[in-house]
Amino acid sequence: MKKTLLNNDHDISQQPSREFCDSDIGCYCYVEEYFHEMLTFERKRSERSGRPFLVMTLDFSGILKPQIRRESVKEAMKGLLMLTRVTDIKGWYRTASVLGVIFTEMNSLETETLQAKISQNLHTSLSQELIDMIQISFHRFPDDGKPNKPGRPSHFTFYTDFPEKERKKKKEFRIKRIIDIIGSIAGILIFSPFFLLIPIVIKLTSRGPVLFRQERIGQYERKFIFLKFRSMYVNSRDDIHKEFIRDLITKKQSSESGENGGGKAVYKITNDPRITPIGKIIRKTSLDELPQFFNVLKGDMSLVGPRPPIPYEIEKYDSWHRRRVLEVKPGITGLWQVYGRSSTTFDEMVRLDLQYATEWTVWTDIKLLLMTPKAVITGKGAY
Repeated sequence: MKKTLLNNDHDISQQPSREFCDSDIGCYCYVEEYFHEMLTFERKRSERSGRPFLVMTLDFSGILKPQIRRESVKEAMKGLLMLTRVTDIKGWYRTASVLGVIFTEMNSLETETLQAKISQNLHTSLSQELIDMIQISFHRFPDDGKPNKPGRPSHFTFYTDFPEKERKKKKEFRIKRIIDIIGSIAGILIFSPFFLLIPIVIKLTSRGPVLFRQERIGQYERKFIFLKFRSMYVNSRDDIHKEFIRDLITKKQSSESGENGGGKAVYKITNDPRITPIGKIIRKTSLDELPQFFNVLKGDMSLVGPRPPIPYEIEKYDSWHRRRVLEVKPGITGLWQVYGRSSTTFDEMVRLDLQYATEWTVWTDIKLLLMTPKAVITGKGAY
């Protein structure tokens, strides 16, 4: 696919195939599908390089009459051609409604300077009447590389590929949800003796509630209450875990709390003084996870998926880490739990989660569910 190349006089010297262009506006305006592909490409490149980029959107949806809207778009596009660079990608963010411009290959200072400059020049180049009718917004990745608010992927500026993925796998996702409902009900029934026994043991050995409730981050950054059988003493502070998570993500984990005796970094604190004697047993056997069947039944989680992070954990994420809480619903088990569990680095865990999201099929879930009992019985990586 060839990019549009414009000289300083804005003559088209090389054009992409016209199937990627809006024929009414010209080959300097890409159609929505191709513009989204380029936006996804730039996002992935930024995730790898760490270099930010800027997206500007011009929303014409407030102009209700089609003819006036079309003329307004043409006027705005003429102004954009005068203000943007040859390498900036222009096209429909949302067809016939929202124009977008991707400003590529930038650094942090350039994005701030360019945003102010473009905003000022637009108000100079376009008529005041047009400025009053459209909404101009700027979005910087990775700073804005998250939804404007927790919700559906339609709220994502930089993740336009997610709705298409959901549309293509709509049937498979329905099957996944059916498996989750059946599986969680079956799990509650099969492990019902433990639902009776473990609360009694917890109550007899330490004071406090039976269930541990914690706010976690689900898919599309929705917050939900995560359930576990309590394995820690009441009123235990989370400072130890906060510090450990921070050091682990930034690759500064300590040898005392972040290694397993064999010298390999792990994702959990191996000798946590906050855990009760009974807590060590139910954590080692993963029995503390049983209440999460109710999270699955409610729809906050799936049987298979990445582990849901704590809010203070996600604050330390790099931009590419964030995809693990965007692409798929969190789960009780998954690639990391089966193949790596705690005996992996944080980046390795994230890569396993992203591999699962990319290669997911219903059959993948079934295989991981069948492999989970062995991982639980061996107890490898469990603390």
